[in-house]
Amino acid sequence: MLQCNMTTSLASLQYGLEDILGDFRLARSSGDLGRLALLNYCEIRRWAREAQAKDLARCSLALMANFPYANRDEFLEAVDELMVELEHAHGCVCDLLSSEHCPRDSQADSNQLVSEFH
Repeated sequence: MLQCNMTTSLASLQYGLEDILGDFRLARSSGDLGRLALLNYCEIRRWAREAQAKDLARCSLALMANFPYANRDEFLEAVDELMVELEHAHGCVCDLLSSEHCPRDSQADSNQLVSEFH
């Protein structure tokens, strides 16, 4: 119930996503499969729910639902697809923050963010 009454600002969403992207890129570049799976399951899914980014949430779920993968390369291809979705979400959030419209409150930010992801 408390979560339903809380609003999330775009700046908070942006900072959270930037942290996740940094961690995800580092895990991908080092080939840390366990860290990639953990970040996806715990962090990316949580952020996608918070931002109401349904496409990202579906992509994240698909990465976990398709286990076991035939090999390491197949898993990393799915990770790369998720990375593209993450970068798209980051672009949407940054575009909303940099737009020079009239001042918006956090509820308007959240509503516009939801419409950007659909």
